[in-house]
Amino acid sequence: MKKILFTTVLLCILLSSVLFSSTTLRMIQVFSSPERTKIIENIIDKFEAANPGVTVELISPPYETAVSKVNIMMSNEEPLDIVEVSDWLLSGLVSMGSLENMERYITHSEQAKYWVDGVVEAARTVDDTAYIMPNAIYVKTLFYRPDVLEKYNIVGAPRSMGEMMAICQYITNGKDQYGFTYRGIDPVNFMDLVLCSFFDDIDPACMYKTASGKIIFEDSRALEGLKFYLDLYHKTSPKDSISWGFDEQVNSFVSGLTPILFQDPDTTALLNYLLTNGVYKTAPLPVGPGGKVYPTFGFGGWGIPSYSKNKDMAWKFIEFFNLPENAAYFCKQYGALPVDSRIYDQDPYFSSEVFAGWAEMFADPETYQITAYPIDNEVWGEWFRFQGDIQERLLMNRMTPEKALQEFTQFWKDAGI
Repeated sequence: MKKILFTTVLLCILLSSVLFSSTTLRMIQVFSSPERTKIIENIIDKFEAANPGVTVELISPPYETAVSKVNIMMSNEEPLDIVEVSDWLLSGLVSMGSLENMERYITHSEQAKYWVDGVVEAARTVDDTAYIMPNAIYVKTLFYRPDVLEKYNIVGAPRSMGEMMAICQYITNGKDQYGFTYRGIDPVNFMDLVLCSFFDDIDPACMYKTASGKIIFEDSRALEGLKFYLDLYHKTSPKDSISWGFDEQVNSFVSGLTPILFQDPDTTALLNYLLTNGVYKTAPLPVGPGGKVYPTFGFGGWGIPSYSKNKDMAWKFIEFFNLPENAAYFCKQYGALPVDSRIYDQDPYFSSEVFAGWAEMFADPETYQITAYPIDNEVWGEWFRFQGDIQERLLMNRMTPEKALQEFTQFWKDAGI
């Protein structure tokens, strides 16, 4: 009898330990900010409430060091279950063997059925294999300040690069008013947007090639576009914008010093906080001489380290994060475009005037052609530093545009695109 009682008690203890065992998921974000961290923590709180015994530990390194932090943690296989992966970080982590193949999860996910155009391809950017679950889309558009432009009798946003240059030069006085919000730090997307707008035959699969397969930097139109971009700095932007990053761009735009800005949708949340309703508007990116412009389809998402011991629970959290109600909250508060098409129908915010620029661009894909960077190329991680260094030399007149284009061409020839 005692033996039976002992066995029963032991079984109860074992069962209780299974039922009430705890799991800790370690999660790292790369686009850290105090506001964004709070948004993610609110979603974590909901997940933990729905999953007793599960704790999610969020790691939020400073934005400037987050990518190197991720690389160090994953190369050393430090405990980690969920990692935020930007499009520019993806190929490097895959080449390290650090990301789990998520096809078995995504192919059985109901959410994937509702992804907007381009998200499936984004998830499978490297080796045609999904290594992340995208959670947001980033496509640049034009932000402008009607109140500032109207002081100079300018109504509406510029529709072409030429018109934008004329407006920016007209209002620039070199003291307390400039036109264009230049980006000197990490300038790749900005330089490329302007330069490529001088083409009408960019390969949608690779921004740095024409449809005929020629590297764009060998083409005379690239020289014309690069000189135009440099003129935006020299003729319409503050000289200290050579050292501006995102924060400095936003501060200048908010102050009205530079009323024309190219930026991603995550800028909207910050501007909504800093400016009263209606003070800023969005419009499509200006088209170039060829009548087109080539925005890129940026994305971010959640991946699972290949060495994680909690892969299924990590996936459960990732799916929870991307539920329409949670994804809508995240994108609205943070300021990103949702990947789930249902959200655009369910939440009127994403069809409001704030998103007018994107709505018009997405409705005219022939003019505003979404184009891909060669982020699956193994040298991609070197490119944006290389291009940024050359831009600095260009702006300081230490290199000619012709020499810069030769350097760009050779870089990509060596990379084999």
